[in-house]
Amino acid sequence: MTKRLVILGAGESGCGAAVLALAKGYDTFVSDYGTIKPSYKDELNQLGVQWEDNKHTESKILNADLLIKSPGISDSSSIIKKALDAGIKIISEIEFAAQYTEAKLIGITGTNGKTTTAMLLHHILKNGGINVGLGGNIGKSFARQVAIENYESYVLELSSFQLDGMVNTRLNSGVLTNITPDHLDRYDNNIDRYIASKFRITQNQTNENQFIYCDDDPLTLTNLKLNKGNGQQLAFSIHHEVQNGAFLNGKEIIVRLTNLNKEFIMPINQLTISGKHNIYNSMAAAIVSNSYEIKKESIRQSFSDFTNVEHRMEWIARVKGVDFINDSKATNVNSAWFALESMETPVVWIVGGTDKGNDYSNLKKLVKQKVSVIVCMGLDNSKIHQAFGPDVDLIINTSSAEDAVKAAYSFSKKGDTVLLSPACASFDLFENYEDRGNQFKFHVKAL
Repeated sequence: MTKRLVILGAGESGCGAAVLALAKGYDTFVSDYGTIKPSYKDELNQLGVQWEDNKHTESKILNADLLIKSPGISDSSSIIKKALDAGIKIISEIEFAAQYTEAKLIGITGTNGKTTTAMLLHHILKNGGINVGLGGNIGKSFARQVAIENYESYVLELSSFQLDGMVNTRLNSGVLTNITPDHLDRYDNNIDRYIASKFRITQNQTNENQFIYCDDDPLTLTNLKLNKGNGQQLAFSIHHEVQNGAFLNGKEIIVRLTNLNKEFIMPINQLTISGKHNIYNSMAAAIVSNSYEIKKESIRQSFSDFTNVEHRMEWIARVKGVDFINDSKATNVNSAWFALESMETPVVWIVGGTDKGNDYSNLKKLVKQKVSVIVCMGLDNSKIHQAFGPDVDLIINTSSAEDAVKAAYSFSKKGDTVLLSPACASFDLFENYEDRGNQFKFHVKAL
């Protein structure tokens, strides 16, 4: 008897899952509570997959044998609760696709740095001759690639929400970049639940696998007991020497993999991505890439010609001596901390949006040192005023990207940097962080 598979959410993840489900013979139905983009509607129609949008019809959903839900759908939503009460198994698209591939899986999670680390590692492996795909929370969905590609390895950027829907998937390499409070609204404001979610990156690992983590990150270190697998532990640090993993020695990254009898050295002045946070990201990528049979010269070259992800510390333009940087992907306080920490010129800081329970106290020292003017871009900026009012000369409220850019430019001086690093989600004024970053870039180029 054909199994019925229902997919909730018809974005890239959901539609990719539909492609794979159809290939594996499932009776497939896709339901989205919002409006499905025309391109995905066309694809589902061409596949012959039944779908609905702007509603969830319970009679068509609660008869499923298996349910795949979009990472954006909360476990507390009404339809998910009813599916659980009905005894329906609910998994993520990652879990669904993993059972249909024999490829090596490299999973990268963490509050910050996972996108850059995933893109950098994919760049290194691809240039090194590895037949590798890039998916998860970035690019084409993992399920779509499993259905139509033939990759031997995958680099998967994994959010906590994707990890929550993974049960039996085993990662050959699991990278945990760091843990700081984020998305706590989805975890009942309980950071322990969020931390446990991140450590799911280790589940099912055997002693043939790797668990790679930051040895300088307090929340990671104090929760290592949550490691659910038996993977070889490889640490990275910029503060002290590491016997098995990676560390910073003066101006060089040193990678030591004792089980492979390998050592790799990379001068940090040859990295194309700057800032302390990107040294960490580079260390994680270097550990994994050196586990493959890739020439050291190829790895070094890839570090030297990597182009960072859009909306992450993306230099846009210099206008009359003022640099503009788009870090719209900085949707939490820790991301903004890394951005401010890497600044070497006076900063006019554009910040604000949908607050996710932010604690701005960790930013106060950097703001005092580096920021002259704050330009708020959000509907409610009261917490930003309270947090930084004593620390800067001026705080300005704006409610659009155009007004924010014009205000930041008017209060900047030659030699300053206007930094969009919002520390907040974008949903009060924009569709998403990409929309926010693109509008910022458009108005900078119009100056």
